[in-house]
Amino acid sequence: MTTILAVRHGGSLALGGDGQVTHGATVLKHDALKIRKLADGKVLAGFAGGTADAMALLEKFEAMLKKSQGQVAKAAVDLAKEWRTDKYLRRLESLLLVADLKHTLMVSGTGDVIEPDDGVAGIGSGGPFAVAAARALVRHGTQMSAKEVVTESLKIAGEICIYTNDRLHVEALP
Repeated sequence: MTTILAVRHGGSLALGGDGQVTHGATVLKHDALKIRKLADGKVLAGFAGGTADAMALLEKFEAMLKKSQGQVAKAAVDLAKEWRTDKYLRRLESLLLVADLKHTLMVSGTGDVIEPDDGVAGIGSGGPFAVAAARALVRHGTQMSAKEVVTESLKIAGEICIYTNDRLHVEALP
């Protein structure tokens, strides 16, 4: 598993993830890159779950993003529809977290496309820990940037979740 976190704060957006790859109780890799910049750097995406499954879904999402002329919400809904109804895609086990300057969306294979109320969203085994840390920072008037909130929240998640490490990759818009 993993931890991916998106935060909107102070007029910017940041999305980050840890680098740990596990198989059962064994750590296989420490510095995997689980976030991507898409659409010429205008969209950020992160994944949790099976890597091969996530790569297939990211490719599908990117194709739908091009088809929808960069409209993240439309591309996410189209992906969720196809993911849920296509025989092959339905078997993929992963979650996506995608965001641009307007939307932050969690996309699942059950057809869910969820936009958080407060601009904070997380997926993966450490997602709930990272979300709790980020919400606490944002709600209590932090002077930190969105990127700093994501970084600190992922560090906290890594201290709690055994499937999350401290080798972080964080991207921000703008």
